[in-house]
Amino acid sequence: MTPELHQKLTQWRRHLHAHPELGLHEKATAAFVQDRLTELGIPFEADIGGHGVVATLTRGHAQGRVGLRADMDALPITEDTGLGYASKNPGVMHACGHDGHTASLLGAAALLAADTSWSGTVDFIFQPAEEGLGGARAMVGAGLFERFPMTRVFGFHNWPGLPAGTIAVHDGVVMASGGRVSIAIEGHAGHAGMPHLTRDPVMAAGHLIVALQSIVARGVDPLDTAVLSLCTLEGGKARNQIAGRVEIGGTLRYHRDAVKDIMVARIEQICAGIATSFDVKVTPEIVMGVGVVVNTPDEAGLARLAAEKMQAEVRRDLAPSMAGEDFAFYLQKRPGAFVWIGNGGLRDGAELHGPRYDFNDAILPVASSWMAEVARTALSAN
Repeated sequence: MTPELHQKLTQWRRHLHAHPELGLHEKATAAFVQDRLTELGIPFEADIGGHGVVATLTRGHAQGRVGLRADMDALPITEDTGLGYASKNPGVMHACGHDGHTASLLGAAALLAADTSWSGTVDFIFQPAEEGLGGARAMVGAGLFERFPMTRVFGFHNWPGLPAGTIAVHDGVVMASGGRVSIAIEGHAGHAGMPHLTRDPVMAAGHLIVALQSIVARGVDPLDTAVLSLCTLEGGKARNQIAGRVEIGGTLRYHRDAVKDIMVARIEQICAGIATSFDVKVTPEIVMGVGVVVNTPDEAGLARLAAEKMQAEVRRDLAPSMAGEDFAFYLQKRPGAFVWIGNGGLRDGAELHGPRYDFNDAILPVASSWMAEVARTALSAN
C-alpha cells in the first residue's frame, strides 16, 4: 500500500460518503465502482441482484477461486458530523461505513492487480442493499455462485471501539440472526372521558410491552444469547380520544435457531393472552431476516493467518455481536469468514448507525491489504 494509493482510496471513500444512496437505489454508487474498476483495468459484470457488481481477476494456472465482498448502501439517517465531505443527500448517510468497505475492496483489487506473485481467481463482490433489504439474498438468487464459482468467501466490517487497524477473528458465531416484529392492537375508539365505552389498545400495548420483556428474562436459558427490542409505538392523534389502534414494532436477535423458536412461540402466546385480558384484537407478525454469521474453522484460520502475515494486531477473544449482517447468506452457500477491523475509539453519537459516525480513513491500508492477503492466503492453501 503506497501513500499514493492510500490517498486515492481516501478520495474515493470521501466521494462515496458525500453521495450516499439507500439500499435498492445504489445506481450512482455502482457506476462509480464500475468507473474505478475500468481505471484499474479489471473486468466486471454489473446489475447482479439489483445494482450488484462483480469484478474478476485471474493469474497463472491455479484452479482456486476466492470471493471478497463489500456492501455499498447507506442508511436513512441525517448526518451530524460537520465534515467537509458530509452527505449531500438530505436524510441519507453512510452511517455504517459501507463507503469505507467499498473503497477498501477497490483497494484490494488495485493491490492484487499490481501483484503477479499469486495464482488463481479472485472475485470482488460489490453488494447492494445490505441494510435489511436482501442484497446478499438477491445476488445469490441471481446465480452469484454459479456464474462466479468461488469456493470460499471473505468479508469484513469496520468496528468502532476496537483499536484502529486491529483485526478481530471469531471462531464460530460472529453476528446474530434476527427478524422484524410487528404487532397490531385493535380496540374500540371513544371519548377519553368515557373510557368504559371503549376497548383501549394503548393500555393493552403498555401491558404487552412489559410482558414481552419477560421472554428473554424468564424464557431463554441464561447461557444463551437473545434480544427482543421494541422500538416503535404508534397510535392515537388526539389527547381527548382513546385510540382505536396501536402498532408496535421491533426486532428479535439470537445466535441459535432453538432460541428463535422459543421466542416466537412466547410472543404469540403473550399476544393471545393480552387480547383476552383486554378484549382487543392483537395480531403479531414476525418476519425472519438474515441468518447467523458463522465463520467456518478453516477459513477463520486463513483469516487469522492473513492478518498475522501483515503483522496486524489480532484479537480472538471478542464476544459475538447481536447486530446482524446478510453476509450470512453467502456463508450458507460457501465456507468463509467475516472479520471486524477496528475503526478506533468510540465517541458519543459516532457508533455504528449514529449521526456522527465516520469511517476512519487511516484503516484503509489495513482493510485493503487484509482483503488482498486473505485472497492470496486462501488461494495458496488450495
